[in-house]
Amino acid sequence: MMRIVVVCGAGASSTFAALRIRRAAESRGMAVDVHAAGEQTLAEALAGADALLVGVHLVPRLGSLEQLARAASVPVAVLPDETRTLDGDAALDLAIAIIGARA
Repeated sequence: MMRIVVVCGAGASSTFAALRIRRAAESRGMAVDVHAAGEQTLAEALAGADALLVGVHLVPRLGSLEQLARAASVPVAVLPDETRTLDGDAALDLAIAIIGARA
């Protein structure tokens, strides 16, 4: 099962994104665990994760987020849209792409 972590500042908008990604995976018949996290809980959330998707509003702090992800051997990508209106299929495709690039 693929495990994706979505992070935003406090975890609220990442919950919206996680829901959309989960729905996209279900519509494709994929077994995916999508977890929303805030910056404060990210280190714990990365344990066992396959991909980290970062809300675009966190780009100014991307370096520190990438450090955490690198320490957990998790590839990172920035979500292209506003997290609350995110296209779940596009975000799922992004996660699949960065996981594939790591393999």
